[in-house]
Amino acid sequence: MELNIEDESRIKQAFRDRNWNEIKSDDSWAIFKVMSEFVHGFEKLAKIGPCVTIFGSARTKPENKYYQSAVEIAAKLVRHGYGVITGGGPGIMEAGNKGARSEKGKSVGLNIELPFEQFHNPYIDSDKFITFDFFFVRKTMFVKYSQGFVVMPGGFGTLDELFEAITLIQTKKIGKFPIILVGTEYWKGLIDWIKAVMLEGEKNISPEDMELFHVVDTAKEAVAIIDDFYSKYLLQPNF
Repeated sequence: MELNIEDESRIKQAFRDRNWNEIKSDDSWAIFKVMSEFVHGFEKLAKIGPCVTIFGSARTKPENKYYQSAVEIAAKLVRHGYGVITGGGPGIMEAGNKGARSEKGKSVGLNIELPFEQFHNPYIDSDKFITFDFFFVRKTMFVKYSQGFVVMPGGFGTLDELFEAITLIQTKKIGKFPIILVGTEYWKGLIDWIKAVMLEGEKNISPEDMELFHVVDTAKEAVAIIDDFYSKYLLQPNF
């Protein structure tokens, strides 16, 4: 695989010997940057109220059925008393914010600085828009202030967010809030592999781990699972 100049430079930089002053200076400033992102996020979202996060691809176009489904799910969530959090970008994220805005609900966007694809969409509430440099800080905000995750079809980033949530629940680092995968056709291959290889073949997970998520095809099903789960709880941040 041929690397471009930027990738090559980053790899070389990783192996470069640094003196103590460079280490102390660079790493100290990185710590302050991370801290500032956590503080800013906590302050902005502290009183956000019950919300559901919608994950999915930035590449999904408005004519796609999953874009339209995300708009419908977000609108229904707002009508049922939830705000909507997305990654703040285009595609499915835009659809989620658009659906929330259409019902005059809370529409939160947690954007990330990227060299391509990611730009914030116009349906986010102006006082509920945050941009992050660090993925791990952003993911903390998703988990801390969400009472459920709706996972639409997406790429590596969506899978990262999905498995982060599943892992935190599996290891009991957070409560068992609902995770809903939308699109049986899209998720079938992954779920079949998890069951056949991870569970039955290698026994790397337990049978009860298959109950950590639900798979649905309609907005009505997705919202019903969240409503049923939380009908007996007082909604609050997860940690």
